[in-house]
Amino acid sequence: MQLTTPLVLCVLLSQVLLLTSAEDLDCTPGFQQKVFHINQPAEFIEDQPVLNLTFSDCKGNDKLRYEVSNPYFKVNTDGGLVSLRNITAVGKTLFVHARTPHAEDMAELVIVGGKDIQGSLQDIFKFARTSPVPRQKRSIVVSPILIPENQRQPFPRDVGKVVDSDRPEGSKFRLTGKGVDQEPKGILRINENTGVVSVTQSLDRETIAVYQLFVETTDVNGKTLEGPVPLDVIVIDQNDNRPIFREGPYVGHVMEGSPTGTTVMRMTAFDADDPATDNALLRYNIRQQTPDKPSPNMFYIDPEKGDIVTVVSPALLDRETLENPKYELIIEAQDMAGLDVGLTGTATATVVIDDKNDHSPKFTKKEFQATVEEGTVGVIVNLTVEDKDDPTTGAWRAAYTIINGNPGQSFEIHTNPQTNEGMLSVVKPLDYEISAFHTLLIKVENEDPLVPDVSYGPSSTATVHITVLDVNEGPVFYPDPMMVTKRENISVGSVLLTVNATDPDSLQHQTIRYSVYKDPAGWLNINPINGTVDTTAVLDRESPFVRNSVYMALFLAIDSGDPPATGTGTLLITLEDVNDNAPFIYPTVAEVCDDAKNLSVVILGASDKDLHPNTDPFKFEIHKQTVPDKVWKITKINNTHALVSLLQNLNKANYNLPIMVTDSGKPPMTNVTDLRVQVCSCKNSRVDCNTAGTLRFSLTSLLVLVLCNLVCL
Repeated sequence: MQLTTPLVLCVLLSQVLLLTSAEDLDCTPGFQQKVFHINQPAEFIEDQPVLNLTFSDCKGNDKLRYEVSNPYFKVNTDGGLVSLRNITAVGKTLFVHARTPHAEDMAELVIVGGKDIQGSLQDIFKFARTSPVPRQKRSIVVSPILIPENQRQPFPRDVGKVVDSDRPEGSKFRLTGKGVDQEPKGILRINENTGVVSVTQSLDRETIAVYQLFVETTDVNGKTLEGPVPLDVIVIDQNDNRPIFREGPYVGHVMEGSPTGTTVMRMTAFDADDPATDNALLRYNIRQQTPDKPSPNMFYIDPEKGDIVTVVSPALLDRETLENPKYELIIEAQDMAGLDVGLTGTATATVVIDDKNDHSPKFTKKEFQATVEEGTVGVIVNLTVEDKDDPTTGAWRAAYTIINGNPGQSFEIHTNPQTNEGMLSVVKPLDYEISAFHTLLIKVENEDPLVPDVSYGPSSTATVHITVLDVNEGPVFYPDPMMVTKRENISVGSVLLTVNATDPDSLQHQTIRYSVYKDPAGWLNINPINGTVDTTAVLDRESPFVRNSVYMALFLAIDSGDPPATGTGTLLITLEDVNDNAPFIYPTVAEVCDDAKNLSVVILGASDKDLHPNTDPFKFEIHKQTVPDKVWKITKINNTHALVSLLQNLNKANYNLPIMVTDSGKPPMTNVTDLRVQVCSCKNSRVDCNTAGTLRFSLTSLLVLVLCNLVCL
């Protein structure tokens, strides 16, 4: 048995772990059933189960507590709801509240046929306090018992007594409720013979302020004879809790220059003692202010409300002159209305003096100088300003404007967000030959408006003198692009145009030479001195270097500067079409069955690389078809297509049929192309062209072969 016990324990433990894991995965905290319905019985019998409740917090139900809305019922630890006495009327609904440190939930018991009991759910839960059990005659005499909290040993000690003037001989007192037979159990008890109530340990009012108990008399068998009668045990508060500030950190803001008495913030503390006593009556004061300049008493706190207000003149609340615009205040809260015997608690309040825009930005100097090379863009100078306001606010951040000297919008100015400087930039290249000097007038303001008694002065404007430096600029073609229209196929050496480039550096009197930069087809030449462009090859509109009938070439103009500067010009040649391309047909291969009933062979299309009117309408013909060989027919369908058909069925073979197509150009161009027709065997839905045999030549083809042989001999 000793050998198998560990094995059994392991198996049981694994099953428990599996069940626990499954429960954790599927568990929903709360009552598994939240609403129950039962019929109103003639009487609820004492200790007889009414129903079973199942509650789980998915954590093991540690410290599970139940509360029932009716004091005559309780829930046992196994979840069984039972009556504490024989009772008939309990209303239409009972509520059961379950709670653990991890979850809580409410279940409702609907009593079908029950009669209404007036009162809200909150009132029902306070039934024991506000609604003692009505009786026709009561012999049990009770009065509230008052017990100071934090009593010291010895325990137990007597705290009160219950008297029954008409108690039968042999009967006993019984005390029930939270603190007796309900958690926390055993704190209070009653002498069953004398009715003396005693406490077994020190009480804490902040944990439970009132113990709502019930006292009754029972016979020797435990059956109730009298009662239950409510008995309240009230815990008297002692000043055992210090005030605490629970809502920190405490940070308040006040604008500089605010009038005396401006409220900054409110500080309130909490005291867990009885709010109806001086134990929780708090008073506030400022224990320390850091820094203590310009006055050690910059602020005052309302002793009752906790409002912190300014007490110095607006002139002393000048952020720019303060040693530190942030103050740390040690706030003390003291209970017992501030008496020396009261307990204290402290917290730190931070008061920040916020900036307002009471200082305008000022340029560090009235005039700034800048130089820039012509033809360049970018930042040319940084304008510096001073502002005493808070650098983290719009009262310090600068906004610059060019108010004069920028008619062409060649300049822009932006704020550097790190330094607050004005970055003056050239955004359109300047031309030395047009203007070698520029003068700008710049204004600076803040993002935030100034306060009413402050304005922008002369120091908020500055002048910027800009000198433009001359550089050797490349020649400029005019116009650019240059455009010319010519017919394709013009003779080699034809002059297209003479380009024109000028040097922007008019004061330097430089010469210009020309050269070809990009000529993809190699068709052009340029005179380096006068810029005349002529052709070195035939211009072909159908060339792959031509896009949409336009040929593009690039030329260079180079001045005589040191170093020389270069300009680029574009030439666009529009080529007019000439009928220099014969049309061609497609497709050039076709198939037909030797026994076809439909003698149509193929629909031919024609195309031409030229442009209209040198293309369609096309003329289709069978080239030199002799009379014995007239088994073919070609019929025009439209301007670009024709139908080739047979006049009779042919034997299986391959045939070459010369097709002549002619375009509409003036003069027209003609092309003859052989159409290869395969006559195939078509049986049982199968097409067989493999046995078509050798080519059968038309009579025309035979004549050509004979002539070739004669010539070769």
